[in-house]
Amino acid sequence: MTICVEQFDFGSHFEDKNKHSEDINELVLDGGFVQPKQDSNDAFVAPDINAFGHTFRNYDEESERQKGVEEFYRLQHINQTFNFVKKMREEYMKLDKAEMSIWECCELLNEVVDESDPDLDLPQIQHLLQSAEAIRKDYPNEDWLHLTALIHDLGKILLLPKFGELPQWAVVGDTFPLGCAFDEANIHHKYFKDNPDIKYPEYNTKNGIYNEGCGLDNVMMSWGHDDYMCMVAKENGSTLPKAGLFIIRYHSFYPLHKENAYTHLMNEEDCENLKWLHVFKYASNMISTAKAKFMLMSMK
Repeated sequence: MTICVEQFDFGSHFEDKNKHSEDINELVLDGGFVQPKQDSNDAFVAPDINAFGHTFRNYDEESERQKGVEEFYRLQHINQTFNFVKKMREEYMKLDKAEMSIWECCELLNEVVDESDPDLDLPQIQHLLQSAEAIRKDYPNEDWLHLTALIHDLGKILLLPKFGELPQWAVVGDTFPLGCAFDEANIHHKYFKDNPDIKYPEYNTKNGIYNEGCGLDNVMMSWGHDDYMCMVAKENGSTLPKAGLFIIRYHSFYPLHKENAYTHLMNEEDCENLKWLHVFKYASNMISTAKAKFMLMSMK
């Protein structure tokens, strides 16, 4: 897939308001940009509710949707293996599915709902617009971050027939490394017991096949929209900074950026880029689980 970048003016539709300048007590300054506070052991402190009072990543509430989410993770944890990911990367590295603009790709997601998300039942195009607008309002001068927010989930087109119609467990959900032990920070960890990689001793130590501090770029992540979209951006010569590509590839890596797991695999560059990922997740989560919808025709 090749994506052509066009300029869109989202700002004219919404009132500019830098939330962080008004709510500075919730943030600290690091490296020249505003970043959410961390607790005493350097773990990221994520908010429990967004700006509209809605909770997110609530896996405990009893509902039919929650049952579906748990079943999703059962299938994901069983089927995401090292060899499966290797096969998917080889297939989709060809980038031979389509050529389109970013907006055309966004529109393809209008009928896609992420079955792994316990909170969000909106079409994914709404999630993209909500995230991009939240980032734009909080960080008006970081245009690369606005674009990153808009395109970060475009890889979910893998669910559509033209792009292989992969099952949900091969496209969405939290991501995690393959080739090393499955950390208990992974949601619904119990289902990894049926993953075929469990039988390979070399995959079941803390570092597994990797060296400590090897860098996340050298780690095989579970296959999905994150890895695919990062691959598309890189292979098409994206001018996004490394932090933008890091956000795209690891924004679903919740065991890392929410639970502080797998940090032993990170290098110094990863640690710096993780700060931007925390910024991205904080700003987008504060609005993206809201039920407010964008009028798509007015966005064109």
